[in-house]
Amino acid sequence: MTFGITGLGGYLPSLRLDRKAASRELSWSGLPMPRAGFRTVASWDEDALTMAVEAARSLCAGVVPSALRFVSTSAYFTDRAQSAIMVDALALPRTVRTSDCANSRRAATSALLDALLSGRDEMVVAAERRPTQPGSAAQLAFGDGAAAVRTGPDGAARLVGHASLTHDLVDRYSSQEHPFSYAYEERFVRDVSAKELLIPAVQAACASAGIAPAQVAHVACAEPVGATWRAVAKAVGCSAPNHCEGLSQQAGDLGTAHALFGLGLALAAARPGDFVLLLGFGSGVDALVFEMTSSVPGADTMAAAVSEGQALTSYSRFLSLSGSLALDWGMRSEFEQKAQATVLERVGRDTIGFIGGRDSTGNVQFPKSAMPVNPVLDKPEVLQDVPLAGLEATIVSVTADRLNFTPDPPFDFGLVQFDNGARVLMEMVDRPESGFSVGQRVRMRLRIKAQNAKLGFRTYFWKAAPLVRPFLGDA
Repeated sequence: MTFGITGLGGYLPSLRLDRKAASRELSWSGLPMPRAGFRTVASWDEDALTMAVEAARSLCAGVVPSALRFVSTSAYFTDRAQSAIMVDALALPRTVRTSDCANSRRAATSALLDALLSGRDEMVVAAERRPTQPGSAAQLAFGDGAAAVRTGPDGAARLVGHASLTHDLVDRYSSQEHPFSYAYEERFVRDVSAKELLIPAVQAACASAGIAPAQVAHVACAEPVGATWRAVAKAVGCSAPNHCEGLSQQAGDLGTAHALFGLGLALAAARPGDFVLLLGFGSGVDALVFEMTSSVPGADTMAAAVSEGQALTSYSRFLSLSGSLALDWGMRSEFEQKAQATVLERVGRDTIGFIGGRDSTGNVQFPKSAMPVNPVLDKPEVLQDVPLAGLEATIVSVTADRLNFTPDPPFDFGLVQFDNGARVLMEMVDRPESGFSVGQRVRMRLRIKAQNAKLGFRTYFWKAAPLVRPFLGDA
């Protein structure tokens, strides 16, 4: 039995910083930085975990995966498994095996290769929201986002060859004392990475697949620096386009998620019978060759997501959202709420999983309670679980509040009604240009609910977002 990819998922934040507008704001400095295209910008309430959940949601329908691997170099918690939080957020059984991988941009392709070679139905999810320093090229070159891959038998893209090289080439690094990514000289990195790492890995992977590099039709190469793939392609005799290049232009370098998201774009462009090459780079190389046998579910959706979103031209708003600019928000912002471990243990799974309850008369409520809120019932009863996170709803009332504190005003909230009758007071995110309105259809997205900076803790809950995003060209 041959294992391969059975499904893909991706997530990019709605906001896209216009690099031209940002570089124009910094033109007085004379600092070199990217000027073309966009970079994705996570909102204040998005992090690697929330974006990973969004990318993985579409892959959780039907059969439960045997394992979940979370990958990131920018996860918020360093002694709390993000994969364990994901299990509850995705309402997966707690019997699913979990692991967290980090410390290399290559970690996602390494985890994917391990999952494929394990012979199990697994899910690999990579996500990044990396901190950057104002004025650095990385601030405009990086992007925020996530990608997920589901593996299993008889996948639509089957693994036919692979090779890996471990090489401690210090092209860039970050550390506890230097959390911002520090990059070394580009020409040195391009020359060494191509000659010593990528070219041998591509040749070995293609030999393992029994094909010549010239037979590869599409490539997803997470380059250490621009134009590296062109040098590799010329050396090995491959003319296939690198879909990670276009992703960098439209969304930015997504770190560990970049190669997997680029793989989605490559598979969306491929046809049955095509060979697709995936290259993950960072402290070495992973090279995986896939043969596409049929359309891969989710690939077209990832390709469409690249061109969706709202253009952001305010550089100061970007600095505030990314944590690079600390504004004085006044006394209303001083509120801090301590999350209690006892509460999280008692109702945390139902809360982050957004699990409501149905009583004996069919009424659906959230949160669940021992005594139903239905006034016709006067005795306690056990409510039936009703997952609400995957359902659409309609806005019944909405308020745009500029007195309540939020790091990205206004604070939109209101009552939403689900089609099963449940009504929940919710915060709203991804505000359209025209604002929210009564009757508007919304979907649920996992976001940070509260942030306690003093204790270094955050909690999560679902918020209502527009059902459809605008096309970037229309914004």
